[in-house]
Amino acid sequence: MSTKRDYYDILGVSKNASATELKSAYRKLALQWHPDRNKSTDAETKFKEINEAYQVLSDPKKTSTYDQFGHSA
Repeated sequence: MSTKRDYYDILGVSKNASATELKSAYRKLALQWHPDRNKSTDAETKFKEINEAYQVLSDPKKTSTYDQFGHSA
């Protein structure tokens, strides 16, 4: 069983979000959780999680695979 959170939940978007919505949500969260701006202890972990989610969801091929198989893909 995977302990990773759903990428859509991480970015706070729906499964049918447009590329513009994904990018906007990513930028907002990346600025909020960037380790240089946010000095909390878990900022780096959150930032990496946000980046990973965006890398998958911004690529149509990866998104299709993720939607079909989840994290196991």
